[in-house]
Amino acid sequence: MSDPIQYVQHREQDHLAELQEFLRIPSVSTQPEHKEDMLEAARWLAQKMDEAGLEHCRVIETSGHPLVYGDWLHAESGAPTVLVYGHYDVQPAEPFELWETPPFDPVVRGAYLYARGASDDKGQVFIHVKAVQAYLKTHGQLPVNVKFIVEGEEESGGSSLGAFIPQNMALLSADVALVSDTAMVNPNQPAIVYGLRGMVYMLLDLTGPAHDLHSGSYGGGINNPLNVLGHIIARLKDESGFILIPGFYDKVRPLSEKEREILSRFPLDEDVWLKETGAPMAWGEPQYTLVERLGARPTLDVHGIIGGYTGPGSKTVLPSKAHAKISMRLVPDQDPQEIARLFEQFVGEIAPPSVDVSVTMDAGALASITDYEIPAMKAASSAYAQVFGREPVFMREGGSLPVISQFQQHLGVETVLMGFGLPDDRIHSPNERFYLPNYYRGIQTSIHFLAEYARAT
Repeated sequence: MSDPIQYVQHREQDHLAELQEFLRIPSVSTQPEHKEDMLEAARWLAQKMDEAGLEHCRVIETSGHPLVYGDWLHAESGAPTVLVYGHYDVQPAEPFELWETPPFDPVVRGAYLYARGASDDKGQVFIHVKAVQAYLKTHGQLPVNVKFIVEGEEESGGSSLGAFIPQNMALLSADVALVSDTAMVNPNQPAIVYGLRGMVYMLLDLTGPAHDLHSGSYGGGINNPLNVLGHIIARLKDESGFILIPGFYDKVRPLSEKEREILSRFPLDEDVWLKETGAPMAWGEPQYTLVERLGARPTLDVHGIIGGYTGPGSKTVLPSKAHAKISMRLVPDQDPQEIARLFEQFVGEIAPPSVDVSVTMDAGALASITDYEIPAMKAASSAYAQVFGREPVFMREGGSLPVISQFQQHLGVETVLMGFGLPDDRIHSPNERFYLPNYYRGIQTSIHFLAEYARAT
């Protein structure tokens, strides 16, 4: 074990320079003008994987942006296979004027590397490429079999990988998946995410009169679609956050006492958390703790209301149309399609006949949860402890990673979410950054994970 660790310790500056090279490629998947940059990033990563000693490294064309695949499958008989997932695409960098330095000109300031994609997810996925390289360059082999699948559409829906997985199950078959696309609690306290919420995103469109009307001439005789929309939204949940859609909670998996005890160990300082939000007070279902509400309970939130006149001054108009964007974060056993149907049915029941209502499901993803006592989880815990000097805490993340449920559904594998980001990495925001000690320690942790997982199975 000391050889690969020493290998990476002596090459930290080389590993930094390679990551900076990766970050200079503006691989923004949502913007068509970066199509060639996406291909360049995929080719760059495939080449680095090949240089690391992985085999069959290739760029796989899709109907959207390409995937990158590579593997090394020569471990001793009976050794398990680890499927490493990540993404090389990044969020748009706008507004550029809020960046202290250009987003695709990575610079080191203090202990941080600043660039778009530094933490989400180029830096984190590249950790595992360097870990494999360290093993192969020093020992000539890995203790487990390894496969990599890295996509270029995580920030834009992931449809190409979603179509690829069920059609290539033999290629991607593994005993466990390993993903680094999450955050630790702080620089010295690692965390393992064992649960992610799913999501369903709905579009609500209301139409009243055929065109906008004068409120003085028609007010009181025409039901204003914006007023109706307000009444509908108000009936979706109560003041404590309990969702009022009939059947919404029917399949929610309850939290066991053991799990509630595990979540209670998560070191969330509510005062600090509240200060970070800028909100006057915390809010939500009173029978659940803040940690439980943030990751283990379903939600319903309005993200946008569109309609009427919002320009300067006044305009007394009854708008013809009103629109709302609403999402529901889901927990294990809730099905996005079923929840969308219940939502549409309820809206149809409470909407008055004085307006026409259209409900559309825009996107959906299943929640995922992994048994925190499987061998791979224990291996990850041991690896973190050896490098960071303390055991990780377990947590459920409020966000969604659809690929995790796809791995469960199609490949039958659980996923270890072994992240190295930090809560203040500013992902998706100007001045994104990656804490460099975690980049280097992450490579060492990945090395230990491969060894520990081989011993645990």
